[in-house]
Amino acid sequence: MIKPVNIQVRFSDLDIMGHVNNSVYLTYFELARVEYFQQLLGEKWDWNTYGMLLKKNEIVYHKSVLLHDTPEITIFTTQIGTKSFTFEYELKVRGEIYTTGSSLMICFDATKNETIEIPAKLKESLILLKRNDI
Repeated sequence: MIKPVNIQVRFSDLDIMGHVNNSVYLTYFELARVEYFQQLLGEKWDWNTYGMLLKKNEIVYHKSVLLHDTPEITIFTTQIGTKSFTFEYELKVRGEIYTTGSSLMICFDATKNETIEIPAKLKESLILLKRNDI
């Protein structure tokens, strides 16, 4: 398992009510995905040939994240298909779940402008992230 990704809340992430704006959580999830992919696939992964597109996001807000909180995000794989997979996110502050979410990702070859089957190395990595409790 990969260590959770720590997020630094910026003042610009806040809304007028003093908590992280709802739209910012997608950026937090994106930062976590990038870190996970770097650890799983390395820096030399060919993203043009073996890339992916984001098809769908879902977020559930349980508690508000504030400026001085230090959120950490853990990613799990919940579904692995032939060409797509689903990530599930848990954003925790001090060990308590504040936000959950998911993303449906489609594997895509940008050089050919077409969807592709999940590459073997990626699929192996996704299996390592599979949730055991679902």
